[in-house]
Amino acid sequence: MDDKLIPVASISSGIDQYVANDIHCLPIQIVNICFVGSPERPKNWVLVDAGMPKSSDKIIEAAKELYGEENKPKAIILTHGHFDHVGAVEELVDHWNVPVYAHELEMPYLTGEKNYPEPDTSVEGGFVAKMSRMFPNEGIDLGEHVQSLPADGTVPHMEEWNWIHTPGHISLFRDNDRTLLAGDAFITVKQEYLFKVLTQEQEISGPPRYLTTDWKAAWNSVDKLDSLKPNVVVTGHGFPMAGEELQENLTKLNKEFDTIAIPDYGKYVNKEDS
Repeated sequence: MDDKLIPVASISSGIDQYVANDIHCLPIQIVNICFVGSPERPKNWVLVDAGMPKSSDKIIEAAKELYGEENKPKAIILTHGHFDHVGAVEELVDHWNVPVYAHELEMPYLTGEKNYPEPDTSVEGGFVAKMSRMFPNEGIDLGEHVQSLPADGTVPHMEEWNWIHTPGHISLFRDNDRTLLAGDAFITVKQEYLFKVLTQEQEISGPPRYLTTDWKAAWNSVDKLDSLKPNVVVTGHGFPMAGEELQENLTKLNKEFDTIAIPDYGKYVNKEDS
């Protein structure tokens, strides 16, 4: 993965997006990471996801601006192990020497045991779907630095948050203000189409088609998150969304997932399931 640099960046790349006093979203090329923790308590913060390959310097610099030079995160939480969510994690672990947490089913991809399935370049979609053959699918090896999230749904160093298994990912939810960090369970941009990725045209969509291998599980995940009635969401790709706009569009995605999200064709599309 060290040799992989994807030459695509959206208009929002590198621009801090204030979501709440204790949540800052930073787009890294085409993917979002989150800093969770108030700058007023700079010794207590967590990084959610680790961006694109070769982005560690940008992430470290953004962390310094928010929390100061000496205050490293308590942990890194991974929603999943796809290359654009773990691209800088090895360098960040080396720099900060902090633990990494992920779902137990992600462990083989984070400890060097398995590679992800190759991206589906045959799936219905635009240029990004076709160029996904460039995207690395190799697992990484974090060794003893990575461990499974607690089985009780709590999130280390993130009080009031719980993790929810949205197969292929986890999502993080805080009930007191109904804030959702959804990973790629659903996203707010059509990730398969280059123009929409570059311009970040906002539109609730299912998970990226070229990396989704189980569409029935993906629909179940959206149904699970819709039932939470989130008030604000940060997804792995696209701008944050909130309020009635979020709730109306997420419910629509859930009800019409078969037509909005599931592609007409592709390696993993099973018409009987869709």
